Amino acid sequence: MVDIEAVKKEFTEIYKANITRDGADKLLDYLTNKCDFFTAPASTRFHGSFAGGLAQHSINVYHCLKNYLERPRVKEVYKLSYTDEQIALVALLHDMCKIDCYKTEMRNVKNEQGKWESVPFYKFDDELPYGHGEKSVYMICGFMRLSREEAMAIRWHMGFSGTEDNNTVGKALEKYPLAFALATADMEASYFLE
Repeated sequence: MVDIEAVKKEFTEIYKANITRDGADKLLDYLTNKCDFFTAPASTRFHGSFAGGLAQHSINVYHCLKNYLERPRVKEVYKLSYTDEQIALVALLHDMCKIDCYKTEMRNVKNEQGKWESVPFYKFDDELPYGHGEKSVYMICGFMRLSREEAMAIRWHMGFSGTEDNNTVGKALEKYPLAFALATADMEASYFLE
């Protein structure tokens, strides 16, 4: 569905132009050479459920987050000030938890002619069931340090669509505006763009 090499090029350009802290090069090497980040889907059957969907989704979230934080009303009311590195980091890496979790299997379905045929599908099989956002934070921290707000943004990027208590989610989104902005960008990318 996407040109994986083009997606990889765009992701790498955004990453290298913005994320320069200690460990960034090792994390990019991991994403590029030691896991399925650029070939994995973003989900089994919803947004980005195709090879390269995870990286494409990450790029979409990056553009949505940048756009959201540049809105005049957002800047005026919240007076938020995030660096290009913070924006790129939380957006591009928020779903690292999905790396190496999708397996391709086969199942039988009826085709348009009404005949059964074997077709591939993605099955989610998480070898490290550490949670969603918290697993991404854990994985990133193996390569580089995160600020508290960056960690909270990634941890709570699912917003109210996760399984956590709504009061806890609300408190996190209120206390850490980058978490709210990332959750908004993630939903816009997932439900509107994709």
